[in-house]
Amino acid sequence: MEKMIMVKVYSVFVSHSWDHSDDLINLHSLLNKRGYFYHDSQEVTKDNPINSKNEIYIKRRLRELIRNSNILLALAGIYASHSEWMSWEIETAKELGIPIVGIIPRGQERISKVVSDNSIEDIHWNTESIIQAIRNYAKWQE
Repeated sequence: MEKMIMVKVYSVFVSHSWDHSDDLINLHSLLNKRGYFYHDSQEVTKDNPINSKNEIYIKRRLRELIRNSNILLALAGIYASHSEWMSWEIETAKELGIPIVGIIPRGQERISKVVSDNSIEDIHWNTESIIQAIRNYAKWQE
């Protein structure tokens, strides 16, 4: 008789600033290179935007993506404190009970107060630390 092995696939929403998309690309590269870790990305990117100028519609779509996530990773560069969209995404995750972990981009000395005030933990840019935080804090829907 064969044993079935169930692989966990984490649904991850990364709150980020489009002006700093390199951080998002680098984070995904880091996660994708890690063996024995599987994730689906839920965020909207400038390369794959919601094609609408209607803020209510955009927020509804983003809320669904956040709701369907196991965790929200917030890129904690200082720029996050100046992004209305990132603040809204973080507040929405809190409201929906989605855990928030801050990811400190490489070389950042200062981090966003918006992120640090709302995150369970702020993690430095290290593959194993980020993977461990996702595994520790991801919320699984019943």
